[in-house]
Amino acid sequence: MASSEKINIPQKPPMVMVDRLLPSPEGIVRTGFLIRPDNVLFHQGHLTEAGLIENMAQTAAAGTGMRPAREGEFPPVGYIGGIRNLKIFSYPVAWQEITTNVQILHEVSEASVVKATVFLGDTLIASAELKIFLIR
Repeated sequence: MASSEKINIPQKPPMVMVDRLLPSPEGIVRTGFLIRPDNVLFHQGHLTEAGLIENMAQTAAAGTGMRPAREGEFPPVGYIGGIRNLKIFSYPVAWQEITTNVQILHEVSEASVVKATVFLGDTLIASAELKIFLIR
């Protein structure tokens, strides 16, 4: 995937939690996100747990939205149906950029289970498995 590929997600500001698609190996979606202090999910000096989870979900949405973007269509809307094994080791602060990787573990019809990992540089700062359901 080219780093210039447009991110196609259904979220709109102020709820956008991904800035750009990054090159990634086959089967993985990778995004970058610069933490800004005016972010709606930034509180007490850091991106919150909800912000990290939403970043994970939007990275998954960016992967789902790539094909519709190429075809000039809107991405499907989805929602988080469950979170499992959430681990947060540290919270990013203002002006740090996180990189998030999402890999689909299971996919059945309009439901997916994905593994998400969030990094600050080379350091893993959060991970989780998300159940995501699409509305088409």
